[in-house]
Amino acid sequence: MSTRDHATDVDLVGRLRDARRREKEMTLFYRALAAAAEDAGRGEDAERLNELHADEQHHLSRLTARLLELGEAPANLREMERPEVDLGQWEDAARRREADEIDYYRTWIDTGIDDDATKDVVAEILESEVHHHRDLGGKWMPAN
Repeated sequence: MSTRDHATDVDLVGRLRDARRREKEMTLFYRALAAAAEDAGRGEDAERLNELHADEQHHLSRLTARLLELGEAPANLREMERPEVDLGQWEDAARRREADEIDYYRTWIDTGIDDDATKDVVAEILESEVHHHRDLGGKWMPAN
């Protein structure tokens, strides 16, 4: 890790907290859709959505771990509610959300991350989001 000043630390922690909140929103989105697909008997969609949910949950875990490694206490996100979803339009909604995630992480990388460990986590998440957007399927996160 490079030498950073307090302002850089505050910015890094703030961005990690924001990314973590965003990933929690994605986990809630995919879990709601997976439950709806299961209830509708749409097994193939339910499997895809559960895989996407698992990847987004992994992103959330990686960001949480990074905050803990930096000595920060992660915010409690349990109060966040599952969104209303439209199973009939899930692919369009998911593709829009994934495009937004790609823009978010790409912009973060492009503006510079002065912490190698965080940069590695963000780059890994970005790669996964690119796969999600392209394929609308999961299982892109390594098991580390």
